Amino acid sequence: MRIQLLGLMAAMTVLAACDTTPTNTNTGTSTASTPTTSAPSTSLADELKTQVGDRVLFAYDKSDISPEARAILTRQAAFMQKYPSATFTIEGHCDQRGTREYNLALGERRATSAKNGLVALGVAGGRLQTISYGKERPAVVGNNDAAYAQNRRAVTVVN
Repeated sequence: MRIQLLGLMAAMTVLAACDTTPTNTNTGTSTASTPTTSAPSTSLADELKTQVGDRVLFAYDKSDISPEARAILTRQAAFMQKYPSATFTIEGHCDQRGTREYNLALGERRATSAKNGLVALGVAGGRLQTISYGKERPAVVGNNDAAYAQNRRAVTVVN
């Protein structure tokens, strides 16, 4: 639990440090007329990832929703209610331990668990689909508990 919390805090720190806001390099010394543009609107996928949280983490060999994951799913459900025409895929992932077949099944249970949590919070099930990638798409490469903790996840993506 402590490792999960530390891993989640590390991930949030990394995401917060990924500021892609363009810097205004116009010094005002040019005599040419330059049109002003407003900042680009944030895409739904970017908003979900950076402002809401697109992933929930799981304990080793588990697919049940923790209190931390429930809080993230609650924010995701509110986001989904804000955009009622959007559809989503929930990807289930595992760490590299275990067989491919076992991890595909576990990833499916994790994705389904996250989907069921969102449906319980009022999101229409028809807007959500699930897929399992098992251990095939690690978020973090490594053979240690910190890497494993980040790879045991369900990620919500905008279709």
